[in-house]
Amino acid sequence: MLSVLDLFRIGIGPSSSHTVGPMRIGRRFVTGLKRRGHLEQTAKITVELQGSLALTGAGHATPKAVILGLMGLKPETLDPEAADPAVAAVHQEKRLTLCEGVIIDFDPETDIVFAYDVIPDLHPNGMRLSARDRDGAILAERTYYSTGGGFIASRRQLERPAKNDIIRAGQPVPYAFGSAQDVLDWCEREDMAIHELIYANEDARRPRAATDQALDRIAKVMMACIDRGLNREGMLPGELKVTRRAPGLWAKLSASPQSNEQEQLFDWLNVYAMAVNEENAAGGQVVTAPTNGAAGIIPAVIRHYCARDEMDAVAVRKFLLTAGGIGLLYKQRASISGAEMGCQGEVGVACSMAAGGLAAVWGGTPTQVASAAEIGMEHNLGLTCDPVGGLVQIPCIERNAIGAVKAVNAARLALHAHERMRVSLDQVIETMRQTGLDMSSKYKETSQGGLAVNVVEC
Repeated sequence: MLSVLDLFRIGIGPSSSHTVGPMRIGRRFVTGLKRRGHLEQTAKITVELQGSLALTGAGHATPKAVILGLMGLKPETLDPEAADPAVAAVHQEKRLTLCEGVIIDFDPETDIVFAYDVIPDLHPNGMRLSARDRDGAILAERTYYSTGGGFIASRRQLERPAKNDIIRAGQPVPYAFGSAQDVLDWCEREDMAIHELIYANEDARRPRAATDQALDRIAKVMMACIDRGLNREGMLPGELKVTRRAPGLWAKLSASPQSNEQEQLFDWLNVYAMAVNEENAAGGQVVTAPTNGAAGIIPAVIRHYCARDEMDAVAVRKFLLTAGGIGLLYKQRASISGAEMGCQGEVGVACSMAAGGLAAVWGGTPTQVASAAEIGMEHNLGLTCDPVGGLVQIPCIERNAIGAVKAVNAARLALHAHERMRVSLDQVIETMRQTGLDMSSKYKETSQGGLAVNVVEC
């Protein structure tokens, strides 16, 4: 079992799979060189981006992430404001400082290769790294995959799964589950809410106080991201010249906060979600929830219902634990990678998670929480990932706003129903998986179809 803290990770925009994942891969490769005693001998490193990482990597800041990772930096602790100057210096000086002060010649224009013709066989987000000594002899060569949400895996891990095609990870927990039905069965047998079950599993890893501290930190970063997005005006980076819209809408709402509250509900959710995703598009600090491209949905719902005036820590923890448990089901049974599933695996999953989390905060039973999550995904099935210009801006920013509204409605519909719904959460997760497998690669984060080819970039 993975931890919910593996799912909610602090990183930088604009993409968990194309930015956070490659950064972790770069760092893992360099630390591997150090562990095997090859770091001092390393004179050259070459990185080959494959599949979706090549096709949309430029717009997703993948080269920048690769450089930061090779420098030994972590997404969780990186200062986003310092990242661009550090990368610019590498471009200018054509030199790169690895960990422990080892300096190598490195030209991002030639040493980061966009292998557009290479389609990885194990996952669409492939990345091959090689290190050579001064004589050109290979010291190490590894292939990794960025599997969505900032998760990474080596080729060896994906080639040799355990029985039943499951890659073992994490550690034993008291309430292990492989399906939503397992979760509901545990809840009924132990008379527990979903968040209590997840809490118990987290307790097997660390003291409860440490889990609460981590959850509070995640919520704090989410709310800080909203605040920055609400107050930063200007243009987002890239050729699309997209203007930040959240500050203008925020000013309008703040001027008349109580007018026609019912109609304004959509506007509050919209502005919070857009604030996060505009920050994400600008390379700011965000929480993968469960990905960066879908990072605005959960914070928007939390802000409006659990932290609008002041943070209700107990409600936020319940929300994140419940939503995290739902997210683990998608991660285990399908995928949260847009390059594998399309945007149904990102915005769809985030909508499902937020719906379940809100239903829990509103007092829903485990069955109602699972129903809310099912409704949230059911009406995102088939959602494509077709970013215009390879940038996480159009349609990604507005798509998060729509996803937040859908999540709230899904939670309301579930709580109005008192019988078990006809479609189960497990069934909708399997349907999403099958739909993703059937979906053309043109609509899975390659910018080769959909809006990406029908909208003029500039």
